[in-house]
Amino acid sequence: MSEVAAVMQKSDNTNSAGLSVQAISELNDRYRSLNFEERLRNLYVDFHPEKVMVTSSFAATSAYFLHIISRIRPEQVIFFVDTGFHFTETLLYRDYLIGLYHLKVKDLRADAYQHWYSKKEKLYEVDPDFCCTINKISPLEEIKPNYDVWVSSLMNWQTDHRASLSIFEERRGIIKFNPMIDVTREERDAYILEHKLPFHPLVAEGYSSIGCTHCTVKGEGRCGRWAGKPKTECGLHL
Repeated sequence: MSEVAAVMQKSDNTNSAGLSVQAISELNDRYRSLNFEERLRNLYVDFHPEKVMVTSSFAATSAYFLHIISRIRPEQVIFFVDTGFHFTETLLYRDYLIGLYHLKVKDLRADAYQHWYSKKEKLYEVDPDFCCTINKISPLEEIKPNYDVWVSSLMNWQTDHRASLSIFEERRGIIKFNPMIDVTREERDAYILEHKLPFHPLVAEGYSSIGCTHCTVKGEGRCGRWAGKPKTECGLHL
């Protein structure tokens, strides 16, 4: 039995993994000195692999994250939240990476009526938070109870909010695992160059952060997302 499994048995916490605040703190201490790849390898020892949920937006530099995941656990399912508003280039990039790395990807979609309503009312213009809730957050919330830990590809230099995140933390009843949180832009780019990984095709056109068509424009960093609005996150990671 791993150290984490032992702690989980003792905990009566309400998160899906049953980890206490102390156990999460101990995980952070133990994983802090490890690199991105070592953290992922340890995760599949400390947690049941079938209880690990991985998501990817197949955005600007998702190839970096997915390349390492595919090497460590080829059978890992990758969840892609298909909002119905993605750029055609994003869907093509997703399909290209699926073929390139032999990924097992499952698309998550909003309730058909709710998506239709969000489109009809142009919620992406009048209430983007509600639009994200319908098309991004709700589809993921439905499957979260099936998992103990959620692996994301967030990095702390991307936004002020992400700069405050830890490697492990509890978020809305599930343990979030951010193995890339302290990877620098330079480290990411060096890995991409070394392994000749493909960028999202819109990166070459000036898009640094790529989401839905209605809420994404060209720009450096996250400034091209929800331009003119105080919003900087879709809400999945808040």
